[in-house]
Amino acid sequence: MLDLHQGVFARHQLNMDELKEESLKNVDEAEIEEKTVVGEIKEEQEDDEEEDDEEALPHSEFLDIFEEGLALMVQDPLLCDLPIQVTLEEVNSQVALEYGQAMTVRVCKADEEVMPIVVVQSATVLDLKKAICRYMELKQQREGGVKHISWKYVWRSFHLVFNGEKLEDDKRKLKDYGIKNRDEVTFLKNLRRK
Repeated sequence: MLDLHQGVFARHQLNMDELKEESLKNVDEAEIEEKTVVGEIKEEQEDDEEEDDEEALPHSEFLDIFEEGLALMVQDPLLCDLPIQVTLEEVNSQVALEYGQAMTVRVCKADEEVMPIVVVQSATVLDLKKAICRYMELKQQREGGVKHISWKYVWRSFHLVFNGEKLEDDKRKLKDYGIKNRDEVTFLKNLRRK
């Protein structure tokens, strides 16, 4: 009986040794294959780097190509309202408007200039104020106007009004005030009390 168990054990041991050898062969083959693939990838990357060096454009040429592409893009009916020196932020705002994810709030200044300010549908009063700041900064850059505006002073001296109600709470959503797409908000000077 002991011999029978020893025989079974010996056969089992032999099978285990064969399995180990076979798995070692498979691992060796896999390693060789992996090394070959890694080597091929490295060669391709080196070839790509050489091609990139040959195709590299000077900065000025790249800017020219980029501006030509932007000019073509702005001719699209969806984006035709954008200025020639458009920013990515403005393009994204225009696309968000088209998909109904944003709205235009028309901010009327005392000199009767109307600023079309684009904000997301869930915007707060603070978001609207930041968008007004950004709009004015971009406008000044394009027109070469005043270099710096003290927005702290502006928001202390002026306030926004919609339907006779001051937009005082910066954390409150524009929707809570009843402001919808294409509604007008007035930019008024605070009256000083004597």
